[in-house]
Formats: sequence, structure tokens, C-alpha cells
Amino acid sequence: MSDTGSSVRARKKDEDDFWPDDRPGGGPKSKRMIIVAAVTAVVVIVAVAVFFLIGGGKAGTSAGSGSVLPTVYVPASANEGTKKLDQRTGGDQRPLNEGEVFTDQAKSVTHGQYTFALAGSEVSGNCQKAAWGGRLQADLKTYGCTQVVRGAYLSKDQRHVGQFIALNLDKIEGSEQIVRDLDPQVNAGFIIPLSANGVTKFGAGFSAAYPEIYGHYVVISWVQRKGGARPDTMNELLDASLAIERAADFVWGRLVLVDH
Repeated sequence: MSDTGSSVRARKKDEDDFWPDDRPGGGPKSKRMIIVAAVTAVVVIVAVAVFFLIGGGKAGTSAGSGSVLPTVYVPASANEGTKKLDQRTGGDQRPLNEGEVFTDQAKSVTHGQYTFALAGSEVSGNCQKAAWGGRLQADLKTYGCTQVVRGAYLSKDQRHVGQFIALNLDKIEGSEQIVRDLDPQVNAGFIIPLSANGVTKFGAGFSAAYPEIYGHYVVISWVQRKGGARPDTMNELLDASLAIERAADFVWGRLVLVDH
């Protein structure tokens, strides 16, 4: 289920209030977390609406032949804070590397009661191979996707699993098109989850994906209960996704480099 016009994860509109101060290594009382707390009420209301509009979620959401789609899909639009990253040729041509994305801080991530450890990761230059769906694969090529970064996460209590995904495209127009392609209602395809120890058969059952546009990067935090059971509330998966999203802090480092 998509909600492309909603204000879910509307905290992104406030990002330029704290960017670029919130970079990897920021303290637990960073402005980012304060902003997240301030808008949680709005986020939860809209996410719960999405949850019930789809009838509480049907298990086994898929698109055939081992392909899986999230049950809930809530994209966030680009914002003014990352305008300097709108084009890869604009000073951000250096490829991403695994150590840059999956730093020590990103290997163990926490939000609220949810703590996850990185169970496996991969940086690939073959975006099409990491995706299913002819239309999505074609658009990844058209819009110059040169890298797909994937990380599989397992919660400390082993009750939740997550996927962190980052796509390196040539410009923001490509990011916007890919986010449209990823909408399950379009059925153009999706990124294949990364399997790792403790994180297998991800996407079978009820899951929620939260893609966000950061200039020419698309970042996705995709979470579910281990085994795919329906959560009690959407707030459960939203909070879990905010932990997984910490791996996106590489974006702030890129912004700082572009400034110099």
C-alpha cells in the first residue's frame, strides 16, 4: 500500500533545522532525535491509517517467483537540505564503500526499545542484479544506478529483522522515478532482500518499507517481525525502521565533503 501524498515521516521537512550538525558520532540527544520525537504523533496517525486501509495486512505479499513486496510502503520526498547532492557529477562522484556506510555506529543501531545488529552487508555495482522486475531494472539502468548497498539487520531480542538499502543514481530525477517504481501498487519490481545469518526469507508476510530521497541517493529502511507476523500497531515497525535508518548517516558526510 502506498501513500505518496501523505505526511508520514514528515520529520524530513525539518531536516534543515539540524543538518549538517547531525553526523555519524552524534550524541543520543542530537537534534535529529529531538525532531523525530516531536513529529512521532503525526507519523503514527498517518501510518496507522495506512495499516487499516490495507485491511490489517495480508501475509505472503509477493510478486511471484521468489519476489517480495512490502505490505506497507510510505515514501518521503526530497528536501532542501540535500540539494547539493542532486547530481552525482556535482562533486559527489566518489563511489560509496562498505566502511563508509556500515560504520561502527551503523553496525549496532538503536531507536527507542529496538536495537539491531548488522548481520550481513554487501556493496554491489550491479543494480539490476539486486532487483527484480523488468521496469525497475530498466529504470535503474536509465537513471545511471552504479551501486546498490544492502545491509541485513537482526534485533537484539531476535524478534524483528530489517533491511537497509541505498541506491546511488546519477541525479535526483532518477531517485524520484525509482521511488515511484518501488510502489507495490505499480508492481514494477523491488530490491531483493539480502540474506544473512538469522535474516532469511525476509519479506514473506507483513513488512513495511520507508524509502527516502537524499538527492541522487535513494535510501530504504524495510522492517518486519521475524517470521512475518502482523504487528500490533504500525508504530512498532515505524520505530524499528528508525533504528535501521541510522545507516543513512553517510549522507551527512557526503554533504560535508561537497561543501569543501
